[in-house]
Order: sequence, then C-alpha cells, then structure tokens
Amino acid sequence: MADQYAHSGDDKRPTEIPAIRWEEPPEGPVLVLLNQTRLPAEEVELVCTDAPALVEAIRSLAVRGAPLLGIAGAYGVALAAVRGFDVEEAAAALAGARPTAVNLAVGVRRAQSAHEVALAKGGDVRQAAAAALAAARQLHREDAEASGRMAEHGLALLDELLPGGGHRILTHCNTGSLVSGGEGTAFAVALAAHRTGRLRRLWVDETRPLLQGARLTAYEAARSGMAYTLLTDNAAGSLFAAGEVDAVLIGADRITADGSVANKVGSYPLAVLARYHHVPFIVVAPVTTVDLDTADGASIEVEQRPGHEVTEVTAPQVPVVGAEAGGGIPVAPLGTQAYNPAFDVTPSELVTAIVTEEGVVSPVTAEALAEVCARGRRVAAG
Repeated sequence: MADQYAHSGDDKRPTEIPAIRWEEPPEGPVLVLLNQTRLPAEEVELVCTDAPALVEAIRSLAVRGAPLLGIAGAYGVALAAVRGFDVEEAAAALAGARPTAVNLAVGVRRAQSAHEVALAKGGDVRQAAAAALAAARQLHREDAEASGRMAEHGLALLDELLPGGGHRILTHCNTGSLVSGGEGTAFAVALAAHRTGRLRRLWVDETRPLLQGARLTAYEAARSGMAYTLLTDNAAGSLFAAGEVDAVLIGADRITADGSVANKVGSYPLAVLARYHHVPFIVVAPVTTVDLDTADGASIEVEQRPGHEVTEVTAPQVPVVGAEAGGGIPVAPLGTQAYNPAFDVTPSELVTAIVTEEGVVSPVTAEALAEVCARGRRVAAG
C-alpha cells in the first residue's frame, strides 16, 4: 500500500554535521549545535558561548531529543565552568529549560557533580572545569554506545515478535542521530532493520507540535536510503485498520517508576490503536530516561506549547510579510484559545516492551524497570 509515495536516497549518515560538538577556538571554548529548527531546508550551526545561549537553544528546540538534551546539559555546565561563570546558576537554568525531559537534568547533575567533587578534593577551578568537561564527554560516548546496543536489542525483539522480516514500522516524532550521540533510539532500530533487509516500510507521522516527524524523521530516513512514507497523525488509524502496521516504535522523554511513558503528544493514541489492533507498541530509550524518582505518569509535568502553533500556519524558514515574530498565517478566528501540550503519557499496560541498552523489559513492570536500571548502574560503576 502507498509504495508509490516512497522516497529514498544514498545510504549514508542522516547528516554530515554532528548534532552537537565541543570546540576550542582561540577565542575560547564553545558548544556547536546543528540548528534543528532550520531543517530540512538548510543545515546550519548555532554556536553557544555560555549557558544562557544554550538554554535559549534548548527552549527554541534548536537542540532537542531526550538523550541529546542530557549531553547538551552536561556540556553546558562544563562551558560555564571552563569560561569562569557561576556553575550552580548555569546548572539550575539548564535543568529547568525543558521540565518533561528527564535526561536534561540527569546530564546537568552528572557534570555538576564532577565539578563539585573535584573542588571538594582540593582541585582548583581549572581542574574542576576539566572534570566537568570530562564527565560531559564520557556521557556523550556512553550515549553513542547505548544507541548501538538499543538497535541490537530492538532488532532482535522485532525478529522475535515478527519472524520473517518485511517489517512495516510506524514511528512518531524524531528519534534518530539528531537526538543522540549515536544513531538514535527508536529510529536506530528501524535503521538496523533497513540495513539488514528486514524493513519493508517506515511510516512517519508528521507529529505535532512543530512537525518534527515531517521535518526531521523524513529527512533522516531519506538521507539513510530507507523506504518511508509520511502521513498526517490523524491518518494512522486508517493504516492500522488496513493491516498495514506491524509494529509501533517510539522514543521517550521520561519513563516513570511504574513504566508510564511520556513522549511527544500523539503517542498515547497510537498505543490505544496498537492495543486494539494487536500490534506491538515498543518504546526505545536509554536507562537515563527512566526516572525512578517519579512514581507514575500523573506526576509528570507536561510542557505546554504556544497556542499560535495551532491557530496559525508557519513556515519557519520563510519570512511572512506582516506577520508577528514567531507567528504565521492565521487559520482560526482571532482570540481562539488552543490546547497544545508537547507530550502525552502512555500507561505501562499499553506498552509491549521497553528496549534499553541493558536489555528489553517485557512485560513492563516497576520491578523489571528497577532491575534494568540497577544493571545499568553496575555497568557504569564497572
């Protein structure tokens, strides 16, 4: 079905520009980001010289995606330390920039802790800054390695659930190399299926808000040579009804102690559809996304996006004459109120499996999640 709409390209990395990197030019260290708000029209970079610039990049979604936010947060603390700014103030600002995404706070804490430990041991400010940077770089490496292991575990799970290959996978939002130190989370599993000849079709939800599926996942799929088709979010049900979806693969911004999954809004309806149609609903995320300190989904703070993203149509790369900054062409009556949450929460009973770098959790229970997190801590302590 709909094969005539497939697009493909050369089998190479989704972008030649890394999503994030640390550089040390003569004028001082900087954090360089691929500006994801400008994709797919152009690949341009954003240079952050201090934590406030990075906070703005995070809030504007120039840098985004749970694992990458953790890496960015750690580098942001290191940037403040190396440049001689107030580390505690920078850490607080960074950790609060995206409250739903737990990885951000985890990355910030990791670099901040390394900085504090170095000072407590009698190190000077330069040594403490070096410790924070080393912690950020280590987190970056670990995430790249975790991405590869998640892809292996996820592909093995798909083969177990859907023997014979020919997988038709539906994905939501963006979970590839743009959100990771490696090749991503859920997208990395689909990419592994593609490389081994097991992927028949990647169904790409456009994904509100900001159409990150259309702008970013389709971009990555095309650059990777995958057979993919873009669809509006509200068309997914018709695909399930037609028997065209074999599995749903999504990422996560936070997984609570009971296995509830916060992900880009629209994920929960997919889980309901998948359950009704007996289709596996699989979440792929590193153990850093599991937040054992948050009991359940009701305890998650869900970010609300500006209403104009619903009441107006905006082309971010094309200036609209006469439109306000950040606005666009109105499609609703003036003064219309809009409900525009960035995320929704899927209860654990609708999740077939959670794939982490430390293995697969299925069925999803609080005990199994705690064990996989403990396994991850033992490996890290190594």
